[in-house]
Amino acid sequence: MKYIKQLKIVQAVMFCLLAVMYGTSFAQSDFPNRLINLVSPYPPGGAVDQAARSIAQSLFKVWNQAVVVNTKPGAGGAIGIQAVANATPDGYTLLVTAPALLSVPESDRLFGKTPSFDRSQFTPLALLSADPVLLVVKADAPWKTFEEFVAYAKKNPDKVPYSSSGNYSNIHLPMEMITQAAGIKLLHIPYSGGGPALTAVLGGQVVMTAGVPGVVVPQVKAGTMRALLTTGAKRHPQFPDVPTALELGYKNAEFYLWAGLFAPAKTPEPIVLKIRKDIARAVQDSEYVQGSEKMGVLIEYRDGKDFDDFLNKDQERLSNTIKRIGKIE
Repeated sequence: MKYIKQLKIVQAVMFCLLAVMYGTSFAQSDFPNRLINLVSPYPPGGAVDQAARSIAQSLFKVWNQAVVVNTKPGAGGAIGIQAVANATPDGYTLLVTAPALLSVPESDRLFGKTPSFDRSQFTPLALLSADPVLLVVKADAPWKTFEEFVAYAKKNPDKVPYSSSGNYSNIHLPMEMITQAAGIKLLHIPYSGGGPALTAVLGGQVVMTAGVPGVVVPQVKAGTMRALLTTGAKRHPQFPDVPTALELGYKNAEFYLWAGLFAPAKTPEPIVLKIRKDIARAVQDSEYVQGSEKMGVLIEYRDGKDFDDFLNKDQERLSNTIKRIGKIE
């Protein structure tokens, strides 16, 4: 009788294990079987929103399932990012975001605030793109090179104004990296976004700003702006004559406005692996590749540990820069 009871217990345990194994396998092969909610924490039309819409269209081809981009802008991306951090971790709510995932919590801690989200609340799926920014001035500005600009700025500390998309933003941070590396002090004028920051240069309210190639290319081609420097590890293919900060000896001025895909942290591993595998297929789609090239976006696909290593390096760069900037009241 005791033997039969033990046998039944063993059978029950084996049944549960098999149920979990088959259930997990089924969940992986069956995913997705309904609409995917892809959250973009920035307004429509921006670099991250464009990345979200491009990958959503490509993933639809892979999954034959609707991938709806849901824009949740506000608080420098914090509102949308927090929404995904708190979402059910089942793979049906994903996030496309930029360096704000790393910089917003760091700036919150600088002011003694409890961050509304943290990187640990997310599982990195794939890096989609990593665009350097270009420092640009109006086409009729007197500086033909960045060295000339540095020489002028050193003679006029805290008097040369530049525009950004806000404090600790994706324009403010690389600008501060470069000015600190070059040993110059500029006058920071924050605006409500990248568009207004660019308009401020064209209107003559400030002399410099930074922008991703997709935004800057049309202005340079139209002859209204001149690019002086780029923050990538190598020269941008559309700006072969524009030097990198690294070339000029500014070792701590590498910066990328990247776009990456994330899932809530507790998303089951089989689902995470399935999504990563399908993203790898999606980014090879010819329409996705051609669309990225047309927008001037540099595809920089990485997944798994490679993407996590990229985030570790970027977090260190951004954290150090924010601490050097200090509190801006």
